[in-house]
Amino acid sequence: MANSSLGFEFEQPILDIEAELQVLEGKASLTEEEQERVRQLRRRWNESTREIYGRLTPWQIVQVARHKDRPYTRDYLNFAFDEFIELHGDKFYGDDRAMLTGFAKLGRSKVLVVGHQKGRTYKERAACHFGCAHPEGYRKAMAKMKLAEKYRLPIICFIDTPGAYPGVGAEERGQAQVIAESMFLMSQLKTPIICVVIGEGGSGGALGIGVGDRIAMLQYSYYSVISPEGCAGILWKSHEHAPKAAEVLRFTSLHLPQLGVVDDVIEEPLGGAHRDHHQMASRVKKYLSKTLEHLTKIPVDELIALRYEKFRRMGSYLEQLEDGSLEERGSIVGS
Repeated sequence: MANSSLGFEFEQPILDIEAELQVLEGKASLTEEEQERVRQLRRRWNESTREIYGRLTPWQIVQVARHKDRPYTRDYLNFAFDEFIELHGDKFYGDDRAMLTGFAKLGRSKVLVVGHQKGRTYKERAACHFGCAHPEGYRKAMAKMKLAEKYRLPIICFIDTPGAYPGVGAEERGQAQVIAESMFLMSQLKTPIICVVIGEGGSGGALGIGVGDRIAMLQYSYYSVISPEGCAGILWKSHEHAPKAAEVLRFTSLHLPQLGVVDDVIEEPLGGAHRDHHQMASRVKKYLSKTLEHLTKIPVDELIALRYEKFRRMGSYLEQLEDGSLEERGSIVGS
């Protein structure tokens, strides 16, 4: 259990327990009565945290996904991978720090890692554009993915962005086009691809590195066509309705596996990934290793065919006709 430096209103009972624990554990020595009190507080912390996090609303999940202490791509590289060698630049315009790319080792496997990076301090966040990648970030990712395909290395993508950078300069340099190109490239790469939503999965910025053979998300992350604030601004003309938008978007780990958008959900430590980076990284590493072992056994041609079918099925649903029969309707990829 780790004390979080930033708490939410719904976490107040947890934070009160942590504050009392911090006082007791800060003492040089404890009496037997104080030791018993510590044990009681730890039990209460577990019970309260399990209860509160077991009934989070979609909007509260968004808040957890945005927690400033949540592990980012570079944290997973430090805790779950070895021998990371970062690769820079897109050979067209520059190097986008919002997009991390490089070779690494996952256990005994050599892989390419691609992921959004937000930064911890304000200076780092500004340099990383708060995780919003520019076109050069996606061009960098594509260039390195082609290298991975050439050397027959699996690709692991960590998605954590509120969306692609929306500035004029980014649009002038082909933001929408380059995201489409990245999705098209990933659909055809002759190597296994695993994508994991580790925090925010917002709009095309997330989908730009989100086409893979397996799509997973952390328990308290979200993956959506638009942010709750953006949706609220369009539908209700006010960001104040973001909690309502979060409810109707159905973008949490409870909804997306049922809709066929996500294959697997990785359980977070009690109280969220921001409370225990090492344990979260261990769980992600275990998932990646197991999934990679399975995917590498599938012939490449079959892998690409399955990847295509996987995304073609998304958005399909069954509609009951007047005669009682069922007909597939509404595929957003193709009909």
